[in-house]
Amino acid sequence: MKKLYFPLLLLMLLSLAISACQPQAEPVPEDEGVIKVFGAFATAIEEPWDGVIHDALNKAVEEDLIEYTYTDDIGYAGDMERVLREVCEEQSPDLIMGDAFGNEEAVRRVAADYPEIAFAFGSGFGPTEPNVAVFDNWIHEPAYLLGMLAGGLTETNTVGVVGGVPVPEVNRITQAFIDGCKAENPDCTVLVSFINSWFDPAAAKEAALAQIDSGADVLFAERFGVIEAAAENGLWAFGNMSDQNALAPEYVVSSAVWNMEPTVDYLINQVAAGTFTAQDLKDFSMVGKGGASLAPYHDLEDQLPADLLERVAAVYEQIQMGMFRVDIDEAVPEPVN
Repeated sequence: MKKLYFPLLLLMLLSLAISACQPQAEPVPEDEGVIKVFGAFATAIEEPWDGVIHDALNKAVEEDLIEYTYTDDIGYAGDMERVLREVCEEQSPDLIMGDAFGNEEAVRRVAADYPEIAFAFGSGFGPTEPNVAVFDNWIHEPAYLLGMLAGGLTETNTVGVVGGVPVPEVNRITQAFIDGCKAENPDCTVLVSFINSWFDPAAAKEAALAQIDSGADVLFAERFGVIEAAAENGLWAFGNMSDQNALAPEYVVSSAVWNMEPTVDYLINQVAAGTFTAQDLKDFSMVGKGGASLAPYHDLEDQLPADLLERVAAVYEQIQMGMFRVDIDEAVPEPVN
C-alpha cells in the first residue's frame, strides 16, 4: 500500500500545480464598483433593433448592475473601428455591446487587440475566441403568430410586409410571418418589399403605400414608417422588435417583441464572475427563455375575432412549452407569396 500511496500523492500534487498554471478569467473586483458597459450602435438609437439593446442596458442601470455609456449612429463607413479603439483605450470597459452587422471585420479586429474586454455583438456570424460572443433577434416565433393574426384579419386576402435589408435575420422573420399567414388562411397572398436600408422611415412608408395600392389591407412593419402608412389608411398593422402599439393605438394589433434583458443579465453575471466565454447567445433571444414574445392587444382585443385569438393563443402556448417549432427559413422571400 505504501508503494501505491506515494506515486498517487505525487500525481495529485502535479495535477494541482498544472491546474493552478492554467489561465483563468478574472472576476470584476468588488472595490471597482459595478460593471462598466459601453454600447456601440451603427444606427440612431431610435431604430428599434439597437433601441431594444439600449433599453435592456438602461434597465440594468436602473437596477444598479452596470455603468453605461454609448455612442449611436456610427454608420458603416469605417468609424466603428475608430470608436471602439478610442473607447478601449480611454474607458477600458468590462463589456462592449452593439450591432456588428455591416461592421463585422472592424469589431473583430478591435476585439482581437483587447482580449481582456468582453465583446457581445449582434451578428450574422459565429463567436470568435477568446472574447467575442454573438446574438441576434430570434423573433421568428412571435412573427409566425402575427402572420396567423394577419391571415385571419385580412378582408382582401392580401397582406403586405416591408422589410429593411434581405439578410438572414430579416428573411427568417418575414418567412415565419408568411408561414403563419398561410397556416391560418391558405388563400392569402403576402406581398414583400425591401427598402435596402436599416432605418429609412420615409422609404418604408412609400413601400407600404405601394402595397396598399396593390390591395393589401393588413401590414407588417418590419421597419419603421409602415405603421404610419397603415394608420393614415385606417388599416390593421403589426410592429416589430418592440411593442409599437403607441405609434398608432387604434391600428397596431400586436408586435413581435425582442427582449434583450435575458441576454444582458446573462452577460453581466458572466463578466462579474470572470467566466465570460465566446459563444452564440441565440437561445436567450427566443420565446423559451423569455427573449421573444407576442405584444398584448391593448384596447383592441374586443375588435378582433375571438376564435382567431383562441387559435393564436393555443399555438403560442405550444411554442412556450417547446411543443411547436416555427421553421427557420432564411431564404430571401419572393415579392409575391
